[in-house]
Amino acid sequence: MVDRSNGSRDAVNPDAAVKDPDDWVTGDEPPTAAQESYLHTLAREAGEEVPDGLTKAEASRRIDELQAETGRGR
Repeated sequence: MVDRSNGSRDAVNPDAAVKDPDDWVTGDEPPTAAQESYLHTLAREAGEEVPDGLTKAEASRRIDELQAETGRGR
């Protein structure tokens, strides 16, 4: 096997590619099916309701909030 690394030992920053949902080109679109499903799971665990009509960006922010509240996720 050939080692094609550039010799750098720097760790990759996993947050470097994370964009603020306000900057998403598709942020105003409806949430994905995966977002909807996970959001409802988290809301159920937190004893909260999921409001209708969220955008993809709003769903992402709410998921982050509920992950912190429930201890899931990061």
